[in-house]
Amino acid sequence: MAKALNKKAVKKITDKAIKKAVSSKKKAKSIKKKVTKAVLKKKCSCKKSCRKAAKKAAKKAA
Repeated sequence: MAKALNKKAVKKITDKAIKKAVSSKKKAKSIKKKVTKAVLKKKCSCKKSCRKAAKKAAKKAA
């Protein structure tokens, strides 16, 4: 299992995913999905916290 990502790394990933999703004018739900996927792609052991952060970030972006 890869070591847990720190908050900065998670934020970077989610921000990137959000920018991409927002620039392609997606709905809130698909933004959330995209962000969550981006975080999960990073195969970290802190999936829950990453997912939570992703959801929060997606909500903010939507």
